[in-house]
Amino acid sequence: MYKTMAEKILSDKRGADVSTGDTVIVPVDFVFSHDGTMPLAIRQMESGLSTRKVYDPYKVAGVCDHASPSPSEKASNVHIFMRKFAKENKMPYFFENGDGICHQIVVEKFAAPWNIIIGGDSHTCTHGALGAFATGMGSTDIAAIMAYGKTWLRVPESFKIEVTGTLPKHVCSKDVILHTIGEITADGATYMSMEFLGDGVDAMSVESRLTMSNMAIEAGAVTGLCQTDSKVRAFLESHKRGQEYRTLAPDKNATYADEIVVEVEGMEPMIAYPHRVDNVAPVTQFEGVDVDQVCIGSCTNGRMEDIRIAAQILNGKKVAENTRLVVYPASRDILIRAMDEGLIKTLAEAGAAICPPGCGFCIGRTVALGDGEVALSTQNRNFKGRMGNDNAEIYLCSPATAAVSAITGKITDPRDGLRW
Repeated sequence: MYKTMAEKILSDKRGADVSTGDTVIVPVDFVFSHDGTMPLAIRQMESGLSTRKVYDPYKVAGVCDHASPSPSEKASNVHIFMRKFAKENKMPYFFENGDGICHQIVVEKFAAPWNIIIGGDSHTCTHGALGAFATGMGSTDIAAIMAYGKTWLRVPESFKIEVTGTLPKHVCSKDVILHTIGEITADGATYMSMEFLGDGVDAMSVESRLTMSNMAIEAGAVTGLCQTDSKVRAFLESHKRGQEYRTLAPDKNATYADEIVVEVEGMEPMIAYPHRVDNVAPVTQFEGVDVDQVCIGSCTNGRMEDIRIAAQILNGKKVAENTRLVVYPASRDILIRAMDEGLIKTLAEAGAAICPPGCGFCIGRTVALGDGEVALSTQNRNFKGRMGNDNAEIYLCSPATAAVSAITGKITDPRDGLRW
């Protein structure tokens, strides 16, 4: 039987052939949760399972990232609760304020091809870029996994996203995934595996692929998978995990529930406008919209590639008057590397506020918008109230569009160098 990547991974973990629609119980290679969801999972363990003991302390992680550094007494007490649980279970992988966003930490330290990774956050699908079947679950499921090391899944249908061509200058993988979501809509891949294939994906860096897999959930997908190659091997080797590499690709004649071809040759930079991620249009339709705050970071676009793009554009320039620029590196490792390369200095000299690694502006916990303000952000969601204020507007874009717009103070096409 010809299989998709999702079917291959779940068959491997099940120890038997499985197909779309089957319900399977499979072992979980790694489970993690953060300060927004882990306390709920711990309480579910206590009340529903009558235990606080994790199945394997080396396969469970907790991360303080959503309210980091802690902005309140309540958040600080949540962190204390998590620390006590981790210490009690002798968990070696507990990540503190400033260590980074859970998804980036898992990318750097744990995710690998053919893994099953479950996280207490919807953007766990990020790790599919490394060939892992990775998905987010609610706190009740996370509790059961932490206690027993297994979970149940329905083998998803798969949606083939074939990306062809070469990306134009100043057009990023963020533009590709926004375009794709705009085409298939926010529920166009509900409980599917989005499988990103084609020469356009092959040409992308692992970091660019992570951006696309990260946003698979914004089309309703359960996971977003990329096949593995020499770039994935090199990425794992750079994090001293080269031995975890395995080849993953769909069978040539695998059956897909749906397919779309995304031609990136000549693609424009894209914008998702308020208040839906599938409200997508070329940046040229929104040029000139005044921006109060520009945000670069999040689990979608806070990696080295993103920071390099922003620093290159902002080098020797200044953030516009009456516009704020905030930058959140996705992990401590990225922050240190960006400092070593001089990127942080470049951004700070341009007028950016450099913030500790974490979720920050994306959920409005530590950086919020005021009434009537407009944000242009590299994050993954622009729902009403997402950045802490129902009376504000969020536009989503790539790091290149964000950096150029910070200079002009208005939404600006990054391809038009004469404008900035």
